[in-house]
Parts: sequence; structure tokens; C-alpha cells
Amino acid sequence: MYEGILPLWKEKGMTSHDCVFKLRKLLKMKRIGHTGTLDPSVEGVLPICLGQATKVSEYIMNEGKTYIATVSIGSSTSTEDADGEIIEQNKEDKHFSKAQILEVLKQLTGEITQTPPMFSAVKVNGKKLYEYAREGKEVERPSRQVTIYKLILLDEQEEFSGENVTFTIEIGCSKGTYIRTLAVQIGELLGYPAHMASLVRTTSGNFTREQCLTLQEVQQAIENNLLDHAILPLKEALGHWPSIEITDDTKKSITNGQVVESHPLLEMNDKIIYTLNANPIAIYIKHPTKDGMMKPEKMFSA
Repeated sequence: MYEGILPLWKEKGMTSHDCVFKLRKLLKMKRIGHTGTLDPSVEGVLPICLGQATKVSEYIMNEGKTYIATVSIGSSTSTEDADGEIIEQNKEDKHFSKAQILEVLKQLTGEITQTPPMFSAVKVNGKKLYEYAREGKEVERPSRQVTIYKLILLDEQEEFSGENVTFTIEIGCSKGTYIRTLAVQIGELLGYPAHMASLVRTTSGNFTREQCLTLQEVQQAIENNLLDHAILPLKEALGHWPSIEITDDTKKSITNGQVVESHPLLEMNDKIIYTLNANPIAIYIKHPTKDGMMKPEKMFSA
């Protein structure tokens, strides 16, 4: 039985659920979960939680992500990416300077408002938006605030021109950001219909492309008894919070998940991690109703 986080490189053509299904067969275990859906046409970092690590998948999902995207100016699609049907097209010759594009990227850096695309898994009245979209229905969608930490133009030329203009950007963003929608927003500010032509996720939280294995590489590692080297310990997902090694005095109360007097570190942090021999045993948070007390949010067996 494997325990920890397996950074997987999800390849194009597969859903995140496909990856979990295949890994359950390869690893011969059921307790596996992914950390946020990547569309089939998108490739990139998909941390997979194994065993007890499934308890921390929500923390990884809440972390920031980094992407490299190709933006295509000249046509918009029903899905806001290259998989959809073209719904608007502008065939005139376009000319943009590098400075123009950089100014648009600057305007979209920081906190911005996005409306989720109709082809997305956001739920409205208990039903996913893409289910409405497949029925040909348009429904009102709730806008959301997201944060774009960085937006970098990766192409170096000074001029961009043609009927369809494409350029590549690197995006660092908060949870819930739709890069497809960001591509459309870039087009709007440049004055033309646009869509996202391609997308790669290069980091998810602390997990990077360099740490990842493809499904084929996972299979090879299993055959060679080397997979343990690729699986990262549970604590890798908890590095944002301070950790405290359990002492003889606190061992019984913490390992039993008792409500105890709050630790001073909870004044500056929303969580603290208790460890035993450097392995996480409990995640504690401030008690919501009992002043000066704290309670466990997650417990792990030793």
C-alpha cells in the first residue's frame, strides 16, 4: 500500500478521472484521489494523493497554479478553447506591438473578475454549467474574484500581425481561475474575439513538472520496484504551516484528537501541524466556539 503524493504528468486526451482509474489498477489500491480537474486537451502537473494523503487533497487544490498558455486572437469559440465551435471570427489583418500586449497583461494582473464559461463544471441550481450548455441553454452565471499573481509574455518579437495572431504567456494564479476566460479577456482588451489555443500546467502548489512521472513511467517504476522514490511524503502538501513535534506531555491528547488549549502559533497561522518522528499526526485549527481552545481538523495514523 502506497502512502503520499505522486506528482503525475497528465497527458493530453485523458480526463483527470481517467488517470485515477488507471492508477487504481496499476497500484492495486482504491484510496486514490486527484487534486483538481484538468480538461482532456490540457496537459500538466496533477498531484495524485495516495492513502491517507487523500485527506489533504483539498489543501493542494486551494494552492496557486502556474500555466503556460497560447492565446489566439481573431476568433472566439463556444468553449473558449480550441475544442469548441467558432462563434465569432474577425478576418481583418491585425497589428499589435509588444508594448500593447504588455499593457493589456498589466491590466489583467492582480485581482480580477471572471464569469465562468458555460462549458465548465461550476454548478448553478445543483446542475453543472456544461450540462445546461449541452442542452443548448444559457443560464446566468455567478461572477467570481480571482487573483493573477503574474502574467508574462514569453514571445520576444516586437510586432505581432496577421489574420490570426497568437502569443504565449505564463500565468501564476489563484484557485478558481479560468485560463480560457483570461484568453477571452485579453482579446476583449485588444478589441478582437479570442480563445485559448493550448494550455500546460507547469506547477500545482509546491509540485513541479520536474517531479512528475507520466502513467507509462509510473508503470515502469512499479516493474523496477522504484515507485517509492517518486512518491513524496504527506508533509510536502503541508509546508505552508508551522509544524510542532509532539512531546511526551502532548502525545496522548494530540494523538487522540482532543480539544486542547490553543497554541500561540495559531495567532499568526490558520493551521498548525503536529508531527511524530517528523510525520504529520494531526492538523489543528482554532476552535470555532471555544475561546482559547483548538481542535483537530484532520487526523492521520502513525
